[in-house]
Amino acid sequence: MAAASSKLRQTLLLAACVAGIYASYLTQGVVQETLSTKKFGPQGARFAHLSSLNAVQCWVCFVWAALLVAVFDKRKPGQEYPPFTAYWKPAITNCVGPACGLAALKYISYPAQVLAKSSKMIPVMLMGTVLHGKRYSALEYACCLAISAGVGLFGLKSSSKVTRKLASPNAPLGYTLCLVNLVLDGYTNASQDEIHKRYKHGSALQMMCWMNFWCGLYYLPILFVFSSVGPELLAFCLQFPEAGWDILLFCMCGAVGQLFIFGTIKAFGSLVNTLITTTRKFFNILLSVLWNANPLLPQQWGAVALVFSGLLVSTWTKSRRHGKAHRAAPEKQQ
Repeated sequence: MAAASSKLRQTLLLAACVAGIYASYLTQGVVQETLSTKKFGPQGARFAHLSSLNAVQCWVCFVWAALLVAVFDKRKPGQEYPPFTAYWKPAITNCVGPACGLAALKYISYPAQVLAKSSKMIPVMLMGTVLHGKRYSALEYACCLAISAGVGLFGLKSSSKVTRKLASPNAPLGYTLCLVNLVLDGYTNASQDEIHKRYKHGSALQMMCWMNFWCGLYYLPILFVFSSVGPELLAFCLQFPEAGWDILLFCMCGAVGQLFIFGTIKAFGSLVNTLITTTRKFFNILLSVLWNANPLLPQQWGAVALVFSGLLVSTWTKSRRHGKAHRAAPEKQQ
């Protein structure tokens, strides 16, 4: 009975995590696409500062995480915790990467951006092979090839209805910005893993809090000292309050979504989180097609199928390898 009750609790917790991630990021995706394509006011003004959304979100997430740390994250004496200065390096790439991904929405459609950002394993495998001499299985290379082919096929041709909505259609620039986003995200993830290994007692809430703090700190001079983006953003929101409410909703979705992601990683591991976020991206594309009336051509649906088939098979392969490693560990101890 106890085992059945524990399994039920785990199942309900997983369902809550999936629901939280889906609800947060599907809503955020709709808001993000709306801001990138919508025309505000009688004069049809465009929201020109998509890359600054991440800066605003950082401060909302920092305040949210700091409150949760103060209430729930109790430190035990004698245990070593990561100092807030441990996060300043990965925060640099965490600033630039997502900003590039958001800026790409000026040049390519939202489904194209989601698909390009889903192909993270391509730069990871390339860097692993070229820089570290890593070797991968034939199945992993096949998955990488399927994802590459899918992204390339998707970008060959787009519906004119979708292209007309873009501020400045430019597919090569848009995909390049997504690639920069992926490479920098790879460094950010590796740095965060290193912090987890070095400080065993550091919590996910602490990382969420201080990563957002440093990112927000870096954005301040960019927005208000080296450019006029900050004042222009504030002026736009005052002129068009509807845009301000969209930005606030975008940030709140990110804050809640981050909490569910960190909770999923802590409770079920990164592989389960990867599977959830991978399937969520497919529904982001589907929602974009249905909600914002962004039709995909038949070849683009084929490209989407190629990419997500490659991603799911890759995740399944990693899951099997992870399971074998766990089963082998007790055998070695015996």
